[in-house]
Amino acid sequence: MEENIQELQTGAYMIGLDIGTTKISVMIGRKNQYGKLEILGTGRAVSNGVARGIVSNIDKTVESIREAVEEAKQKSGLEIDDVFVGIAGQHIKSLQHRGEIVRDNIDIEIDKADIDKLKSNMFKLITIPGEEVIHVIPQEYTVDGEDGIQDPKGMAGVKLEANFHVITAQVGAVRNIMRCVEKAGLNPRELILEPFASAVATLDEDELREGVALVDIGGGTTDVALFLDNIIRHTAVIPFGGNIITKDIKGGLEILEKQAELLKVKFGSAMYTEDQENVMVSIPGLRGRPPKEIAVKTLSEIIGARYKEIIDLVYHQIKISGYEHKLMTGIVLTGGGSQIRNLKQLVAFVMGKETRIGLPNEHLGAESVDKVVSPMYSTGVGLVLKGFEYAEQHPDKISMPKPKKEKDTVVEQKPEEIPSELSIVDRITQIFTDDVKKTK
Repeated sequence: MEENIQELQTGAYMIGLDIGTTKISVMIGRKNQYGKLEILGTGRAVSNGVARGIVSNIDKTVESIREAVEEAKQKSGLEIDDVFVGIAGQHIKSLQHRGEIVRDNIDIEIDKADIDKLKSNMFKLITIPGEEVIHVIPQEYTVDGEDGIQDPKGMAGVKLEANFHVITAQVGAVRNIMRCVEKAGLNPRELILEPFASAVATLDEDELREGVALVDIGGGTTDVALFLDNIIRHTAVIPFGGNIITKDIKGGLEILEKQAELLKVKFGSAMYTEDQENVMVSIPGLRGRPPKEIAVKTLSEIIGARYKEIIDLVYHQIKISGYEHKLMTGIVLTGGGSQIRNLKQLVAFVMGKETRIGLPNEHLGAESVDKVVSPMYSTGVGLVLKGFEYAEQHPDKISMPKPKKEKDTVVEQKPEEIPSELSIVDRITQIFTDDVKKTK
């Protein structure tokens, strides 16, 4: 264990695995001497077995993961074993809950054990059958009736209360992601909600403190996360993303899906502008058919209509959260779907708030910025950063990439040796240990 901590301090690397609807990407990174992230290697593969964040075909997903891992291995020359996996999808839900504990001895100050006990009670919430608590985020604490406390450690008090933001996911969806990762020969170290990862990669301290809405537009879903006072206040998943826009173009213009995707990327715009007047694009015909002429103005109208719908749904989530007038720094757009031209202007027009595109370069070293300049890599970079956060918070649990034999001894530990406050990965692994062994 001491060796692992030493490696962490002297250039250890973390690996993020982003299982998305359109792509599966692997990112390997380490911290340099200035605390900035260096990207050592990336791998990317087309995601054929995932729909709206949910695994729909195990074998195809495993194949895509292996392809992305192999590319990352070749680029970095490093072994890939323990990974931090992003989770998203329409099955993700959030709720607000209040918890409390009564302490036995007022003479002993409130410590981390009290806070951990209060937090662990939230993982025991009775949820809808088939759902599991995956994240518990404290909002504010109350000690003996005094509210608005950010950190109660060191205080004296009998009754400790807190408001929590609780995030749940379908056990089946989590289980399928785990099985895919394990079948690909990897060890899922921790599951991380993708908006959390994207936020770490794209938001700065001022935005997190003063209030911001992060909108991550992926291929199958759009994730919304609201932050204020460095605390996540609201999360939501909207079941629309870049893929639905491609399908709109395909149906509206009656062309092939691959042609629709190329049109969206090369000529697409979220708002019609005057310079698009009378501009035409010619698409080759199939099997001797004549070429098809497409008006760029018509293309923009189709794209803009769907983006307007997505933005309206995002705005609705911001309104019902109660934080609409507390987002002093406005909106940050990220994800592959945020790359469409004029989207920033459309969002600012609809919501009346300052808007920018979030690139994952906030914490990158200078030599790595050119490698991941696109917002589509925000989640991958964030997962690597979350890996380092996890290592700092759980130095006793961190497991560096190592040979298979060592990994097997970690997995096959006795139930009584597993800590009482388990992560979602540990809990799901316990439940389905026998089933996972059969599938290996």
